[in-house]
Amino acid sequence: MFNALVVNKDDEGKTSAEVTEMSLDQLPAADVTVAVEYSTVNYKDGLCIGPGGGLVRNYPHIPGIDFAGTVETSDDPRYKAGDKVVLTGWRVGEAHWGGYSQKARVKADWLVPLPNGLDTRQAMAVGTAGFTAMLAVMALEDHGIKSGPVLVTGAAGGVGSVATAILANLGHEVAGVTGRPETADYLKSLGATQIVAREEINETVKRPLEGETWGGCVDAVGGEMLARVLGQMQYGASVAAVGLAGGAGLPATVIPFLLRGVNLLGIDSVMQPYENRLRAWERISKDLPMDKLEAMVQPATLSDLPKLGKDILKGQVKGRVVVDVNA
Repeated sequence: MFNALVVNKDDEGKTSAEVTEMSLDQLPAADVTVAVEYSTVNYKDGLCIGPGGGLVRNYPHIPGIDFAGTVETSDDPRYKAGDKVVLTGWRVGEAHWGGYSQKARVKADWLVPLPNGLDTRQAMAVGTAGFTAMLAVMALEDHGIKSGPVLVTGAAGGVGSVATAILANLGHEVAGVTGRPETADYLKSLGATQIVAREEINETVKRPLEGETWGGCVDAVGGEMLARVLGQMQYGASVAAVGLAGGAGLPATVIPFLLRGVNLLGIDSVMQPYENRLRAWERISKDLPMDKLEAMVQPATLSDLPKLGKDILKGQVKGRVVVDVNA
């Protein structure tokens, strides 16, 4: 028997989440059974736990869109008992039961071996948010980061925090956008050299093009914020867009793309090919300083998750929340 956070929905559509004891035969059929050690709290997890269930396809449901742990059994020759593994994406925690459980059963194709230099706790301190941040940094590098500061929007959140730390560690000047002034010292501790109030981006004169300010951007917000940033990019600079917290709409014109050659790079962490996932995790183990990673972490347990699911939807979670599922 093992414990898991299980979300149910009643006949009136109301959801509830509670820690429940389960057995292995209740898990979905798949190639590999993993003894989960750590998971994280992401915006999607908040949607899955919260009222209405958000992204959940079927009930009962175990949320948790990522996890790291140790293989217990495997029907796939690529993995054997005792192997340390990490999983992000593939609709785990949405369509398939996820990481808020002491046991998980998943397809072998969804896993990646834990790279040297990372333990399972560190891997989930990175988590889906940090994995996405590294994909965004890699995309900017592939298109050429211009001189001058690189902007990170939503910098105090999970993606933004890790992107800030990685970019600073790689030697870039980083400008972190935040709507919470109290996070300024936290962002500076991650390596940000400039703190930009959200209002400075959203409330300036709204023209299709403004001054060429930013040499690149990791945008973890979307919506109006993304539209405003596009008009502030240097000629030929790129924006790696990873988030929808500000909305899925893009109230922009084609002018930044036509007259300034701005590149808009969409980053999807869900269904990345194995080679990309492995490359990103190996880069994380080398280019993300562990001392800065540790400064981002807030610990949590399974019983903390119902409240944390609500808090992250309200923008009240800073950095990375690491869930010790066995605590």
